[in-house]
Amino acid sequence: TKDEMRQIVMSFPGVEEGMSYGSPAYKVRGKFFTRLRKDDNSLVLLDIPHDERDMLMEAAPETFHTTPHYKDYPSVLARIETLHPGSLKNFLERRWKGLVTKKQAKEYEEAKNAA
Repeated sequence: TKDEMRQIVMSFPGVEEGMSYGSPAYKVRGKFFTRLRKDDNSLVLLDIPHDERDMLMEAAPETFHTTPHYKDYPSVLARIETLHPGSLKNFLERRWKGLVTKKQAKEYEEAKNAA
């Protein structure tokens, strides 16, 4: 659901909530983290290499897709109705670690391992 998706997104330290194209969008350190597309209720997931995107779309077309706008970007769109929460967290964690400082990433890993 949208509430579950928001809870997962906001569980990462430093996430800021806003709006983009009339739908919820999220940033970390002022940089794009993810956003919900209202057209198809999908999240924009970045830092997904093209070969991985192709594999995801082939393996789970009910969840993963793209549009012509995103075809040249290392990204995939994921329908929140069918996206597994654990998978969402993994995709977002990869993106989050690329946006934060090394110190923040280390502190996050330490806290995660201590839990």
